[in-house]
This record gives sequence, structure tokens and C-alpha cells, in this order.
Amino acid sequence: MKQCLERIQNDPKYAIGWMAIAVFAVGVFGSLFLFSKTITEVGLWDKSDEYPTSTISVEGTGEVVAVPDIATFTFAVDETSESVESAQEESAKKMNAALDYLKSQDIDEKDIKTTGYNLYPKYQYTPCVGIRCVGGEQKLVGYQVRQDVTVKVRETSKVGGILSGVGELGVTNISGPSFTTDDPTTLIEEARSKAVVNAKEKAEKLAKDLGVKLKGVVSFNEYGAPTPFGYGGDVMMESSMMNVKAVAPEIPVGENTTRITVSVTYEID
Repeated sequence: MKQCLERIQNDPKYAIGWMAIAVFAVGVFGSLFLFSKTITEVGLWDKSDEYPTSTISVEGTGEVVAVPDIATFTFAVDETSESVESAQEESAKKMNAALDYLKSQDIDEKDIKTTGYNLYPKYQYTPCVGIRCVGGEQKLVGYQVRQDVTVKVRETSKVGGILSGVGELGVTNISGPSFTTDDPTTLIEEARSKAVVNAKEKAEKLAKDLGVKLKGVVSFNEYGAPTPFGYGGDVMMESSMMNVKAVAPEIPVGENTTRITVSVTYEID
């Protein structure tokens, strides 16, 4: 050992060789230590954290039927004139008349919403006539203003009369109504509860048939949304009706179905 130390001190190449051996040995022993520590930790891993190997999955459906309490329809004012100012002025007159009428029918301002306002030039194209004629002429003939409005009617029994009244005011067209529920949260929660019960009943029946026991829920997924009910064909009223006394249509409200589907995976024993 003494000779080895002396040689290390006196022979640089010999010393470098021993240093390389030492570094290699430290690396090997370190790797073995880490490997043994990993094996130990894996052996101590809590089996409860593992995803169950024995499961069954089922789907359940829940439905809730309710009468809609909201009717929604849209209408527009579409006006064309030689200048921007006159087009906007004429459009504003018709729109203000329609809005005043809606307010007279107890429609709240928060239930009347402008969904679009457009102003653009309108051109007329005149084709070129003649043997030597090339192309045609595009001439500016005016400006067009269009404003679209969505209206929410909370007294659904009045929607037919309101559609008729708005149609007499020179609006371009009326489209709708569609019937929905203003706050579907309660309906969704009720439908979900029914779907969960339905899924659990299926799981219990399946577990009984398989001769196993349910231990707990492993995963849960939910699908579905309220199904809106629309009137069978939109009510369309063109501007030609502005001077015609419209007959209020009778519009049935019908029912909405809120349908929720859940997928539940159970661990079994």
C-alpha cells in the first residue's frame, strides 16, 4: 500500500489511472444505491393510488319536460335613400316606432337588444349596349341602412299579438318566435339527478347479474343540454304589410325537454 502511494506521488500517469478507477467506482456504487432506493420506494407505493383493474361502466339518462316561459323573435328595419343622412333618419323613425310599441306592450328595455347595425352604399349596374361597347357602368344610387333587433317576450301568451303589432309598423321582416326557459339551471339539475339514479340502477343490476359488488365511483362524465322548441316555421312578415291590418296569429308554446346523459364507471369487487 505504501509503495502504491509513493508511486502515485511520483508517477502522474499512474495517479491519473487510479483517479479514473475511483471515479468509475463511485459512479457504479451511486447508481446501485439509487436503483435500490427506487425499488424500495416502488415496493412501498400505496396500492390504493392505482387505477382499479376491475370496473364496469354504465350510462344513465334523465329527462325533464317543462313549458317554456320565454319567447324570442327578431325583426329588422331596412331603409334606402339617396344620402346617408336621409337613410338613417327614415330608419330611425321606423325603429323608434317599433321600440315605442314594444314598450307599450310592457316589454322591458333589457329584453330588447340590437344585434346588428349596417350602413353601406348601394350601386346600380347598367350593362353596356352596342357593338363597340366594352363593359358597363356602375352608378351610386343611394345608401342602405339596416338595423336588426332581438326581442324577448316573457308573457308568452302575448307573443302572437306583439308579432302582429310590430308587423304593421313597416319593419322589413319578422323572424321567430323560438321558445326557451329563461333559467334552465333547475331543470338541468333535476335531469342530472334522474340520470345519476338511472345509471346507478343499471350498475346495481349489472353487478348482480355478474355476481360482483360495487365499491365506488371511479369516473363520471356528463352530456346533454336543454332542447329548445321552436314554432313550426318562422313567422315572416315583409315590409309590404306596413299598411295592412295583420291578424294576430295563434302560436302554441309547446314544451321543452331537458335531457342529460351521464357515463359512470364503478370499481367492482
